[in-house]
Amino acid sequence: MNARDLVRTVKDVGSARGLRAWRAAWRHDRADAALLPARGAERARVPGALTGAEPRPGGGLVRFARSELRVLVAAGGAVFWGWDGAGPAPSYALAGGEPEPDPRAVLEPDKDGGWRVVSERVTVCVSRNGALEVRTPGGALLRRELPPRWWEPVSGTDGADGASRTDGADGNDGTDGSGGPDRAVGGRGAVRTGGPRWLQRAEVAADARFFGLGGRADGPRLRDGSYRLWNSDPRGGFGPGDDPLYITMPVQLVVADVGTHLVFHDNSWDGRVTLREGEEGAGSGQDRPGQSELRMEGGPLRAWVLVGTPARVLAGWAALTGAPAVPPAWALGYQHARWGFGSEREVRRVADGYRERELPLSALHLDIDHYDGHRVFTVDREHFPDLPGLAAELRERGVRLVSIVDPAVTADDSDPVCRSGRAAGAFVKDARGQEVRGVVWPGDCVYPDFTDPAAREWWGGLYAERLAQGFSGVWHDMNEPVSFRPFGDMTLPRSARHALEGAGGDHREAHNVYALGMARAGYEGLVRLRPAERPFLFSRSGWAGMQRYGGTWSGDVETGWPGLRASLALVLGLGLCGVPYSGPDVGGFGGSPSPELYLRWFQLGSYLPFFRTHSAIWAGRREPWEFGPEVLAHARAALAERERLRPYFMTLAHLARRTGAPYVRPLWWGAPEDRGLRDCEDAFLLGDALLVAPVLEPGADRRAVRLPRGRWYDTATGTAYQGPGQVLLDAPVGRTPVLARAGSVVPVAGAAGWELEVWAPALGRTGSGLVVRDTTDGFGVPEVERFTVRWVGGQVVVERDGGGEVGVPVRVRGV
Repeated sequence: MNARDLVRTVKDVGSARGLRAWRAAWRHDRADAALLPARGAERARVPGALTGAEPRPGGGLVRFARSELRVLVAAGGAVFWGWDGAGPAPSYALAGGEPEPDPRAVLEPDKDGGWRVVSERVTVCVSRNGALEVRTPGGALLRRELPPRWWEPVSGTDGADGASRTDGADGNDGTDGSGGPDRAVGGRGAVRTGGPRWLQRAEVAADARFFGLGGRADGPRLRDGSYRLWNSDPRGGFGPGDDPLYITMPVQLVVADVGTHLVFHDNSWDGRVTLREGEEGAGSGQDRPGQSELRMEGGPLRAWVLVGTPARVLAGWAALTGAPAVPPAWALGYQHARWGFGSEREVRRVADGYRERELPLSALHLDIDHYDGHRVFTVDREHFPDLPGLAAELRERGVRLVSIVDPAVTADDSDPVCRSGRAAGAFVKDARGQEVRGVVWPGDCVYPDFTDPAAREWWGGLYAERLAQGFSGVWHDMNEPVSFRPFGDMTLPRSARHALEGAGGDHREAHNVYALGMARAGYEGLVRLRPAERPFLFSRSGWAGMQRYGGTWSGDVETGWPGLRASLALVLGLGLCGVPYSGPDVGGFGGSPSPELYLRWFQLGSYLPFFRTHSAIWAGRREPWEFGPEVLAHARAALAERERLRPYFMTLAHLARRTGAPYVRPLWWGAPEDRGLRDCEDAFLLGDALLVAPVLEPGADRRAVRLPRGRWYDTATGTAYQGPGQVLLDAPVGRTPVLARAGSVVPVAGAAGWELEVWAPALGRTGSGLVVRDTTDGFGVPEVERFTVRWVGGQVVVERDGGGEVGVPVRVRGV
């Protein structure tokens, strides 16, 4: 228990919820003590000497004295390896089963007695002692994995029966929480081994930079330090330095001069990644490589690696884990939320405020206060007597309603959801077959087991009630999952049993994929209930592959300038993990921002995929007019620009689905070899066309911007700048510096509909852009149109690939 936990504990003792949380924590700890046998003595194991190899489609099997390693190159170029029988499937991350092997990949002897798998895009070398290297076709080293190490129970100790508790550090593992072999094949209550704890160290180029690992407030570049892999509610507002947060993923994107690669260790157990950047010319003049160390508390040792340009790597990642869901068109507009609307009257008052001031608004979000006693899938009829009528009224104005949905269900048979869940056998139980209970907003709660297909189908059917109330979308909250407790991890006991698709297991393995299963249940339920509309669903927690079902948001980011900076870090980092649709609580969740802070946050949000203001019940208001006439005028301009760029956001959404490229990209996206861009974290690319340089510090009216190579135009002044290099731009309080790439084509909303805004290429050069025209909310696959830009006779000419009319008005700028 740290000091913050101690203070919170003292405060909680006097409240009814606090006492329930204390009792739940005591029950959970007792259950774990009884049902997770203590870890006994353990023995370290390494692969040993190489003994032979066997070719297989796409690669082969390499045998060692004490282990075996399977290497597979998939048809798309992705590399898989798994130790001791671990295969690509089953996996919660992969969109399908095991990918087809590359028929051209060949296993052959390597130098020094090792083996290698050679393919068109990558070569994988395996040494005599179990080290593994990933190289480019030209032989350049991208990544070197040292021989792994496992810790297994010693025969005759408490762990000899295969039940090994690892909920405390042994002085060497560096992880929190528990793991280890405790499961045997069977159902939800059965026990099967989950494998030993293991350690994998890797080396990368000395100049490499690390990105990814899910949503990290200190990102997007990950500095030297330790990062836990355990989805966690940070217990209130967070900022840089708080870790872990709601979404953790064992996904690293490594960018170096020699190339870019993504590595994904497909294992949902608790773990910890320790990173150390390298140093060129360190010590005796030799380079010190960058280092990554991964320690996991159980589960398979298996990994995927994708190599290439950032665009190719993210395209491969999307092909492997699933294409990102495209939000409905309305969800790319501005949205407003508050925990504490409290009544239909207040919702109408806020909606009327936007209409009276002629401010665009796409959606209003209702938090837990619209529920009856905080119980999911209910309505407080006293304060919301006609929710369907309210939804219909707002929809006529072009405003949708979005509902919060929490996973915890009140443990009370008088509640219809609880009753039907018990009848369906849908709730998490312990090894004795008793329901596992926790404490959340309604009080004592039970939790659906989203690793059970039958439970997911039952849960998905419950969204019919939300649709009947008039809601157009849902946001999943508290789904790490959370159970309040005054100290320790606020989640279910690790001994809680889960179906895990019929394999059986406990919460140590299911925890990190719990929210992913909930997102799947909600998404598939909404598709069944309303098959003609793309669902709008976003989730506070998740795991690799969550983009298949929707997006996410920052969670309870703290109100302050550090929280503003963390907001951008989260969006960039999640995009590099394959989750392109995200955004922060504009203004922060829990405090009262100053007018300047609110406006700068609002301006940043207007260029992010998910643009929503939100705040806690105790926090200050977030409506733009609450901050005075000057802020209102500048917020109006930001909203107008967002509306103008809506066609561009729609195009980026469809391109993300087709290519895996995030809407919001780091400046090095097209030039990963530019070391200066790798270290730039305070600006970003919006698609290929725009560079956005938000103001992230108080009092600033100018800011430096590092430019990628090429010509860039200041969209406010038309001034042209040449990159690479750094420029100083004006950033008055009413404007965020935005630059457009020369030769780019940007679809925008004009007075008569869609238009093309074209930025003139440099003389003698050409340009191009992709456009997807979609104003619907359905599942149709719209055409991707490509337009080219060139100089002809002193004029800029725009042409549609394949011939034919451009079909929309064209406005050329920069001439």
